[in-house]
Amino acid sequence: MAEAKIFELNNGTMQVKVSNYGCTITSLLVPGKDGKLADVVLGFDTLEPYMKGAAPYFGCIVGRVANRIKDGKFTLNGVEYSLPINKPPNSLHGGHKGYDKVVWEVAEHKQGDNPSITFKYRSRDGEEGYPGDVSFTATYTLTSKTTMRLDMEGVPENKPTPISLAQHTYWNLAVKGTPFDFTTESKIRSRIQEVGLGYDHNYVLDCGDEKSGLKHAAKLKDPTSSRTLNLWTNAPGMQFYTANYVNGIVGKGGAQYGKHSAACLETQGFPNAINQPNFPSVVVQPGETYKHSMLFEFSAE
Repeated sequence: MAEAKIFELNNGTMQVKVSNYGCTITSLLVPGKDGKLADVVLGFDTLEPYMKGAAPYFGCIVGRVANRIKDGKFTLNGVEYSLPINKPPNSLHGGHKGYDKVVWEVAEHKQGDNPSITFKYRSRDGEEGYPGDVSFTATYTLTSKTTMRLDMEGVPENKPTPISLAQHTYWNLAVKGTPFDFTTESKIRSRIQEVGLGYDHNYVLDCGDEKSGLKHAAKLKDPTSSRTLNLWTNAPGMQFYTANYVNGIVGKGGAQYGKHSAACLETQGFPNAINQPNFPSVVVQPGETYKHSMLFEFSAE
């Protein structure tokens, strides 16, 4: 089995550290309006806490199916499949050992002006209850000075199967350890008390703006540093999650991560789509290619 390591993508302006363990972004440094680099993702200094299960999906790619599948059951072509109930009463993010908890193979690592790294993983028939063998790749590329692109692909080899991967990075555009204070059109904090524990909702993406064939999904901004993230995707939905279950985790540099310390913008298929015929289908046939791309565009507005 391949060894879990951390790799770096650096174009002289932004610096990303990513591991082949779960395709996990462990740090991402981008400049603010003062030109100073700051790490804008939650995570740990070493791989050990990730591998010991201390991370609530920090920075990783989750699958075979992101989000919840109701009661951990679905029927496909007349066959009923049962999945691990790892978030009772549902199956969450691929089960007990989803793609965030496996070591992917490094297929390619390029340096230069547009550095990139490609990970690949072959998921076996029956793995965490899902049907068929599937070959996956995930490529992170620094496409410009302050833009990163992620391209995820999956090809079922022998059986139809649901596929819906998501990138689960926790973003905090203010410097680590500061209170939750992102801004879109309104401060997230201003209405968070009205939604119970916090935001953990799937938004239907229907915005008209396009870039590189992708739709504009969200804009996050930290008013202090002016650091801004615009996210573009070809996925139909986005789970907006405000770290509601993060509770006193000690992360990078000894920072204490608490509830609402960051936000996840997980573009994906709709939750439980496999059991909802009126939702866009997440089923991929053998020989077809599942494709999911995300563009993370940073600026200091």
